[in-house]
Amino acid sequence: MRAGTQRVAPGSWGSHRSIAAAVRGAEAGAVITVQSGTYTENLVLDKDVTLIAKGVVRLVAPRGPAVTVHAGRAELRGFALISPAPREPGVLVRGGEPVLRDCEITGGRVEVAGAAAPVLSGCSVRQAEGAAVRLTGTSRTTLDRLTVGGCAGDGLVVEDEAAAELTDSLVDGATGRGVVVAAGAHAELTRCEIRDSGRAAVLVEGHATAVLRATRLYEAGGRGVWTRGTAGRVTGPAGDGFRTAGAGGEAARGEVSQGVRLHDCEIFRTAGGGVLAEDGSAVLLDGCHIHHTTGAAVLVTGEALAELVSVRAVDCADTALVVSATARAAARDCTFARTGANGLYATGDAEVALTGCTVRDTAYTAVHLGGAARVTVTDGAVGGSAEYGVRVTERAELLADGCEVNDVELAGVSVEGGDAALRDCRIDGGREGVRLSTTHRPLLAGCAVTAGGETGVRVGPGTGARLEDVTVTGGITGLLLEEDSTAVVTGGEVRESRGSGVVVRAGARPAVHGLTVASAAKNALYVEEGGAGRYEDCHFTKSRFPAVYAGARSRFELRRCVVDGTDTDLLRDADAEVYAVDCHVADVAEPLLPTLAAPLSPGVGAAPTGRPNLPSTGAGSPGAGSAEGAGGAEADGSAEARLEELHAELGRLVGLDGVKRDVVTLTKLMQMVKVRQDAGLAPPPLSRHLVFAGNAGTGKTTVARLYGGFLAALGLLSRGHLVEADRGDLVGEYVGHTAPKTTAVFRRALGGVLFIDEAYSLVPQGQLSDFGAEAVSTLVKLMEDHRDEVVVIVAGYPNEMNRLLESNAGLASRFTRTLHFDDYSAPELVRIVEHQATSHEYTLAPETAAALHDYFATVPRGEQFGNGRSARQVFQRMTERHAQRVAELGLSVADLAAADDGLLTALLPADLPPAEAL
Repeated sequence: MRAGTQRVAPGSWGSHRSIAAAVRGAEAGAVITVQSGTYTENLVLDKDVTLIAKGVVRLVAPRGPAVTVHAGRAELRGFALISPAPREPGVLVRGGEPVLRDCEITGGRVEVAGAAAPVLSGCSVRQAEGAAVRLTGTSRTTLDRLTVGGCAGDGLVVEDEAAAELTDSLVDGATGRGVVVAAGAHAELTRCEIRDSGRAAVLVEGHATAVLRATRLYEAGGRGVWTRGTAGRVTGPAGDGFRTAGAGGEAARGEVSQGVRLHDCEIFRTAGGGVLAEDGSAVLLDGCHIHHTTGAAVLVTGEALAELVSVRAVDCADTALVVSATARAAARDCTFARTGANGLYATGDAEVALTGCTVRDTAYTAVHLGGAARVTVTDGAVGGSAEYGVRVTERAELLADGCEVNDVELAGVSVEGGDAALRDCRIDGGREGVRLSTTHRPLLAGCAVTAGGETGVRVGPGTGARLEDVTVTGGITGLLLEEDSTAVVTGGEVRESRGSGVVVRAGARPAVHGLTVASAAKNALYVEEGGAGRYEDCHFTKSRFPAVYAGARSRFELRRCVVDGTDTDLLRDADAEVYAVDCHVADVAEPLLPTLAAPLSPGVGAAPTGRPNLPSTGAGSPGAGSAEGAGGAEADGSAEARLEELHAELGRLVGLDGVKRDVVTLTKLMQMVKVRQDAGLAPPPLSRHLVFAGNAGTGKTTVARLYGGFLAALGLLSRGHLVEADRGDLVGEYVGHTAPKTTAVFRRALGGVLFIDEAYSLVPQGQLSDFGAEAVSTLVKLMEDHRDEVVVIVAGYPNEMNRLLESNAGLASRFTRTLHFDDYSAPELVRIVEHQATSHEYTLAPETAAALHDYFATVPRGEQFGNGRSARQVFQRMTERHAQRVAELGLSVADLAAADDGLLTALLPADLPPAEAL
């Protein structure tokens, strides 16, 4: 009975009594039919045979696997395979290429090992424990129309270097994970359903990869898809790695070629989030629909990478897209809507790019940036928020281009402590259109802002915003410039304000050029008490109140401005000072501006000649009114007083005689530059950037601050503030990180001084591929682009600074002047301690000063010696030793109070610390 078809039918003549007997007697290629019945045996297959069940055939294993395959192309059709041990294999495939069709495996798992390549078609696995299907080794398994149900543990586990292809299958009710792909395995799921898993529906970890197509994952007790480990690689169009927004603001784009890829999948009703990518994993979501998740629809964290294309993340109880830590995400043509929290929340050092995306109907702010996140939004639509449309906080950065923000309760865009650049955006705010309140210098260019509530654009206290060709419509106030702000406004229009068009508060020093203010219900320009600024080539038209109002002690300048369509061109307080040059008035009943050639003060009739006491215009070209010519806050008289204060403060510094002479010389040169500019002459060639060469503690930071003050007092810098930075602030940790970090620090310094301490660390000796070189190149370009808006001072040890300048020709050409800070002598260090003592109400006896001199003359001056810093440390140690000495006298508080003042204030030679204490 070896040829053709064999038959298994116990009790029938000419038939085999057992399946195993039929297999042993069959030739390769034989077909074995098995009649209905229950067969208690273990079947071992190692040859090419086909077994076909006729009726209900139950193969019950007395122990171990019901079927074990070692080799060959065996095929089983229609069998019920039953195992007595749910945590053990019911079907074990160790080799070969077997096929199981329409089989039911109950009570044990399917396990594939080695290099086997089985096919399971139309099969089911039930009542297994631990894992229903486990694929290991280098096996390659095809699973078609598989059903996994009623299993305690994971549904499908693919691990080692195994691969699985799952099509039109259902994993239902796994108490653990629905599908697990681990180690270096790979799985592809097409038109599958992963339903009602106790934990994550799909987990991909380690170096594993997975592709899901048209697959539904729902009713999971945990996340829909969870990917972790180092799985994935992301390549860009040019093969240069994943790219998010660079310094120029280009949108992120990339292609996840490995990792986890989901195409046209649906994830919903999960108790956790929809998709979690963490560690170093990568995930692509293409055409997916994620909804009704309890946690975030998509969460990308750690060092993970994510790309979302045409994704709908909606109706989730939390945020639609969260990107945190150092993760990076790019979304294109996606919709994030109807969320219980934010639409996008980015924090940490995350980088996110949204292109053509819609973010709507959020319970919290639609797009929220925190930490040091960097987000680019291009051609997007944001709205329907119960809070803000876009909110930037902490040290985050926003680059927005061609976006639309509308239908929000609070501000359309709010920048609070971070930085932002918005170009060609349409912003319709609720309470406010745009709110800017930050130490950075945010930019609005070509934007249209509409406000239904209080303010169109609010520039907060101390904020140095730039507005270029911005149109503001509505609001009680169109443009509000708050206390001490230094906005630069170029072009644009403010119209139809329900109050005043532009309001300038006390201490604000705007530079406004070419702005039109039309149809204000009150004043076109309202300068409050103590306000200032310079307004050039502006057009104030059709205001119902006087076009320009000057409050008490306000002092500002109008050049080549036009006023028409109003009853009164100027209304001013008696203490106000207004200077008008070449202004034109039309259709005004009682024009006043054309008669003002000097400050208008009480009792002044004809205008005197000469330059009035008005805010200086900065270092821009004469009459330009550009950002480079942003006016300072000081009038000429006040500037002179401020210069005197700065010279006095410089003179009080201990030592540094050569540095002081150099600063005074530079100040005189800068004054000449200012005089030539005011006279309409070209400034002489002069680099304001400096090298401070000297050891630690020699006063470099203090002199840098004073230098910025000098330039601000002369009107050559708009603010003169000092921004300190070092290598850690400028140099990133990975490719593409350095330029944005350097640019962010540089933008904070605009209008002032950027002081880079230990600047030589940007070019470490012997490290040719260090990212510091990129920081230097970025600085050189920024210094060229903003040559009149910032001063850069690089500082460090003298020998090391030469190496820095030699590292970049552009750097060397911009730093042509070096100020040398010599170490303090012993007498100078004594003077520093004496100054500290006076400031803190201590006295030094003559013998103490002599002891201090000997102390500083003999103290070792190694790498740990900090010059002035060491002197201050000595003073602090002396006060500590003095306190201990007095305490050891054992006097009561009352006795101390009644004691001679010298006991509490006099520092003695005994209070000097040992030299090694420095």
